Amino acid sequence: MTSLREKYEAATSELQAPFAMVDVAAFRANAADLTRRAHGKPIRIASKSVRSRALLRTALDLPGYEGVMAFTLPEALWLAEGDSGGPLSDDILVAYPTVDREALARLAGDPDAARTITLMVDDTAHLDLISAAVADAADSRGPGAPPVRVCLDIDTSWQPFGSRARIGSYRSPVRTPDQAAALARAVVDRPELELDGIMAYEGQIAGVGDAPPGRPLYGRVLRAVQRRSALELARRRAAIVRAVRTVAELRFVNGGGTGSLHTTGREKAVTELAAGSGLYQPRLFDHYRSFRGRPAALFALPVVRRPAPGVVTALGGGYPASGPADAHRPPTPHLPAGLSYTANEGAGEVQTPLVGPAADGLAVGDRVWMRHAKAGELCERFDTLHLVDSDTGEYVGAVPTYRGEGRTFL
Repeated sequence: MTSLREKYEAATSELQAPFAMVDVAAFRANAADLTRRAHGKPIRIASKSVRSRALLRTALDLPGYEGVMAFTLPEALWLAEGDSGGPLSDDILVAYPTVDREALARLAGDPDAARTITLMVDDTAHLDLISAAVADAADSRGPGAPPVRVCLDIDTSWQPFGSRARIGSYRSPVRTPDQAAALARAVVDRPELELDGIMAYEGQIAGVGDAPPGRPLYGRVLRAVQRRSALELARRRAAIVRAVRTVAELRFVNGGGTGSLHTTGREKAVTELAAGSGLYQPRLFDHYRSFRGRPAALFALPVVRRPAPGVVTALGGGYPASGPADAHRPPTPHLPAGLSYTANEGAGEVQTPLVGPAADGLAVGDRVWMRHAKAGELCERFDTLHLVDSDTGEYVGAVPTYRGEGRTFL
């Protein structure tokens, strides 16, 4: 039986490493698993976790996927403009507030973009910036121009002892039903704006694996914390939705993430979910009890040295992921199995020494297949994603990343 490594090697034998690859069979399988866990609710794709228009289209063409969650307004405008295949989506939510006045001016002056893009807000200062952009674009907007749509971002952190103890990300200052209703009233008081939805992303559940390897006691504590956080948030999210709906209708209520679809999808107040990392299944998403994805995004490094028995050196590889500076951020040797970093060097900018039993089986010119810790950030390192179907063992083409199309939004 042909091994996965042998399939990858045969399908990409004509390519010169380093290069990035997506296993489209694994991508499809992961997409199907995400929808299975979503309890029938549509999934909005988080573009920052994919960063390739072609693969975003691939996912949007699958059943259960509707809309895009962009990470910046310039990116959302670019996706809305589209390419030869047309706009990527007619429903793009920008997941983070923007203070980009130039991009706001473009949005305010483009009725088609205004009908497609929804901005994230959690402060009246955001409303002031958007309103100022609309006022400045008044001459070009013309009669009947649509209002700019906005979404309220809600703080989802668990604070069992009040603000003294926070479990979760520092995001929105809007936490209570009263605060959300007050911001909703500030939106509807401005005719140039339209309240479109609510987003409440529970990163402390969706993005933190509940089965950390080698730490069973910590895992039990973590699961208990996540259960209590999810219960508190479900109640508060429902109360916030009820309070805001006394002010205005909502087109959507967004929640969840790759690691929490199976729980958030059960909430009646939530109308749609968001996910993206699970399509590529990066290493940080390996340690969940509720699902097991297939690694779909990899990069190949060439072996360029054999400095000692049991040691090989690969070219490049120092592609750390964002987040806390810890041992979980570097990429991980994946294939062949049995490789690890040296204690003193790790993944380097121009060379990465690797040790372990598999090293003696590698020659100069062979490849090591690596996995990035996070999903879309890998695409900031490569301009092309080579596509391989591990079900058939075939090379099926190549698609550009955002970087390959000359776009770096952050």
